[in-house]
Amino acid sequence: MTNLPKQFLDEMKDILGNEFDDFLKSYDEPKTTGLRLNTMKMDKNKLLDLDLFQLTGIPWAEEGFYYDENINRPGKNPLHESGAYYLQEPSAMSVVPKLDVKEGDKVLDLCAAPGGKSTYILSKLNNTGILVSNEINPTRIKALGENLERFGAKNCIITNTDSASLKKVFTGYFDKIVIDAPCSGQGMFRKDQVAIDDWSYAKVLECQSIQRDIIRDGFEMLKKDGILVYSTCTFAKEENEDVINEFINENNNAHLVLMERLWPHKVKGEGHFVAKIMKTEDEECVTKKLKMKPVGKELRDYKEFEKKFLNIELKGDFYIKGENLYLLPENCPDTKKLKVLRTGLHLGLLKKNRFEPSHAFSHYLTIDDVKNIENLSVDDERSKEYLRGNTIKTDKSRGWVLVAIEGIPLGWGKESNGILKNHYPKGLRINYT
Repeated sequence: MTNLPKQFLDEMKDILGNEFDDFLKSYDEPKTTGLRLNTMKMDKNKLLDLDLFQLTGIPWAEEGFYYDENINRPGKNPLHESGAYYLQEPSAMSVVPKLDVKEGDKVLDLCAAPGGKSTYILSKLNNTGILVSNEINPTRIKALGENLERFGAKNCIITNTDSASLKKVFTGYFDKIVIDAPCSGQGMFRKDQVAIDDWSYAKVLECQSIQRDIIRDGFEMLKKDGILVYSTCTFAKEENEDVINEFINENNNAHLVLMERLWPHKVKGEGHFVAKIMKTEDEECVTKKLKMKPVGKELRDYKEFEKKFLNIELKGDFYIKGENLYLLPENCPDTKKLKVLRTGLHLGLLKKNRFEPSHAFSHYLTIDDVKNIENLSVDDERSKEYLRGNTIKTDKSRGWVLVAIEGIPLGWGKESNGILKNHYPKGLRINYT
């Protein structure tokens, strides 16, 4: 590529030395594309048995696979809308494995949109613990919410605020924190001309200043022996090693476990920087548990729906906001001082004398949890008709029905006289051609 910024090239030459020519040649290679399996919804063997996308494994991500977008378009497959997998750049999949997430952990994704790291964390938590998924940019949080909803988790809180505000609520609270920091985006150069056009050294320094503040605030939210993983998709030393080394030198209770780069001339990926830090001293936790108002008769209509259409009985703390009914994460923290998009699982709407289940609820459930199922195969044209928002012909009158593809829920329909009325959200409908 002849239009790469000269200042960027000069810095890469200084960093890489005799590897610089190989690095430069990598820009003549096609960009890499990958998908990551949602292990809460689909087994790896089942995905491979479907033989849809000519997948090959990604070495650093057990759940990750390369695919060739010139041959396959998994983003256009109805399975994508079920949350069976997430499309993610392969190098970016190297971050979450470094967190070593365990079931039951309290985890923060500090710069979360569009949701690649958060959805990966949810798969690792497997509906245990708590994930706080934060995004400061209000225009990007909608995509984050949709992606997390599709992954079907009940143990997630989505916040829309800055790191300083989060710190006031969550000091000393989290077992694991990931900071995929805002950066100058040099790792996007191979696949995005706009990233090249927008780059400047001034942007590098601006991002560095933001990164310094974010990692300081993030570290204060970590408990003793907790792990913080800092990552960027840029190659600038100022935003990577300089930020980390400066932070480690400032903090005696910060132990650098590892610091590494994935370079596009060495691996099949666009490149990434990752640093893993452990906290060695306690921070007094200030987080309070959310105080719940008891709900009883308000749940009557939901309980009738549950008895009539589900095979399970939900347990836990229910929360009502307006006509919206939520199931909260276990031991839910008090986030009333923060701007919150969603707390826990949105179950649906408490209308007058009836309950209407939400799209998020459909993605949380399994087909074994629901009495009425319309299960479609991946090559059944009706799956695309459903995602277009059209009705589906059946031969029954079962009321609420969970529409699924290959055993994984897509959303709700309401069936009467052999016609399944579509309840797939209008804003998510796809115009398949």
